[in-house]
Amino acid sequence: MTLSTDPRLERVIRPAAVVPGRAAREIIEWLGTQDVTRGGKWSAGIGSIQRYSGPWDGPAGMRGSALLLGSLHITWDTYDVTIYRVNVTEAGADSGLTVDALCDEVLAVVGLTLASCPRADLLAAPLPDPFKVRATQPW
Repeated sequence: MTLSTDPRLERVIRPAAVVPGRAAREIIEWLGTQDVTRGGKWSAGIGSIQRYSGPWDGPAGMRGSALLLGSLHITWDTYDVTIYRVNVTEAGADSGLTVDALCDEVLAVVGLTLASCPRADLLAAPLPDPFKVRATQPW
């Protein structure tokens, strides 16, 4: 699967969306009840939350006929979850899924949307001190 440059199918979320601790825990608990191995449409891992077309129905709990529709790429802080990139597969787009709709489906569990989700604070990178940089040059 190649990732698309089409903003409807893939987007780096800038600034990243931050799901606060309590809401993040509620979403993770909900995802556990909606897991693809339990008849649901979601698979949550350490670095991503994936949406499938249906439960995994293959032999020995494998994916079977379920198609991957999209993924939210996340990082975990001590309490919060940060959504930094989202992509929708061609199968997801064919079913009408968009980046915003995929995020909103997960965030709706706690009354949020991608548009209303708190955002990460972006701090400007400190500029190097030109005198210190020059002093460390070997010439």
